[in-house]
Amino acid sequence: MSSVPLIEVRDLRVYFPIRRGFLGPVHYVKAVDGVSVKIPEGGVLTLLGESGCGKTTLGKTIAGLYKPTAGEVLYKGKNVWSLPPREFMEYRRNVQIVHQDPYAALNPTKTVFQILSAPLRRWGIARTRSELIERVSKLLEVVGLTPPEDFLFKYPHQLSGGQRQRVVIARAISVNPKLIVADEPITMIDVSLRLGILDLMLELREKLGTAYLFITHDFGAARYFSAKGGGRIAVMYLGKIVEIGPAEEIIRNPMHPYTQTLISAVPVPDPEISRKKKPIQLRSLDIPSPVNPPSGCRFHDRCPFYIEGLCNREEPPLVEVRPGHEVACWRVIKR
Repeated sequence: MSSVPLIEVRDLRVYFPIRRGFLGPVHYVKAVDGVSVKIPEGGVLTLLGESGCGKTTLGKTIAGLYKPTAGEVLYKGKNVWSLPPREFMEYRRNVQIVHQDPYAALNPTKTVFQILSAPLRRWGIARTRSELIERVSKLLEVVGLTPPEDFLFKYPHQLSGGQRQRVVIARAISVNPKLIVADEPITMIDVSLRLGILDLMLELREKLGTAYLFITHDFGAARYFSAKGGGRIAVMYLGKIVEIGPAEEIIRNPMHPYTQTLISAVPVPDPEISRKKKPIQLRSLDIPSPVNPPSGCRFHDRCPFYIEGLCNREEPPLVEVRPGHEVACWRVIKR
C-alpha cells in the first residue's frame, strides 16, 4: 500500500457568507474551520458529531462539490483545486457520494435503469443498450436487488426506502470509485434495514477495495462500521475535530468531554444499568452559533470540566496523547 494517503485534508476551512438585510454587513458561517484528516487507500474514517457541526460540508468538500475558503484537499498527494480539468474530472469520478435522503437523491421521472446507466454512458464504461442492461443488472445483483429484472424499469416511488438506498449505493459504485463519502446513509432507513445497508457497504469494501468517509451522528452505527472495517473515528464539534483515533480506542476510552457526553447519552438496553447510569451534565444545552463561535475551546461554555482563564482564552491544539489517539482538550493535555 502506498505511503501517500488517498485523501489528505490540510487545515481546511469552508465559510459561507450570509447577510442580514439587503445592505446589512456580511457575516460568515464557519462550517469547517481548520480541519486536517487523512484517509488511506481502502481505509475507513468515520466522522461523528451532532447536527450542524460541519460533517456534511466537510464530506461535500472532499467530494469536490464545495470549494474550500482556505486549506487544501489532496488526492494522492496532489491539490485537487490545482488539477488540470481532465484530472479534476477523473478525481470527481473516483470520489462518489451517497446522500442521506434516498427519496431526494433519485430523479422521480427516471427508471432505475436510466438512473444507473447514465454514469456508465458518461464514462464510456458501456455504450450499447445490451451492454448497459448487462452492467446495470450486475450492479443490482451486487447491492442485493434480485432478480434484477424486477427492478430495472421501476421508478423510485415503486421502491421501499431500503431499496432506494441500495440503488443510490449502486450508482455510487458504478464508476469504480476509490472513495465513497457516505453521508448519513441509514438515517432515512427503517431500523430493521440499517444493519443490512452497513453490511452491504462493508462487503463492497472487501470486494472492491473502496475507501469510505462514513458520516453519522449515531455512535452505535459509528462503532459498528468503523470497528468492523478496522477504521478510525473523528469526533467533530462546531467545525473542528476535537478527538480522533482508532474506533475501539475512542469508544472504550473517550478523552474529550464532548466525546464522553455523546457516549453517555447512548441508550443502554439493560434497565438495571440504565437506571444506574448518570449522564454527564452540561453547563449549557444551547449550541453556539457557527457565525460567532466561542473564543478559546469551542466547547468551553458547555463543558462541565471547564478551566477558568484557560479554556475560554486559548484554543487547544490537537495533540497525540496515545499512539494514534489525538485530543484537543486542555484538561487532557495538561495532565
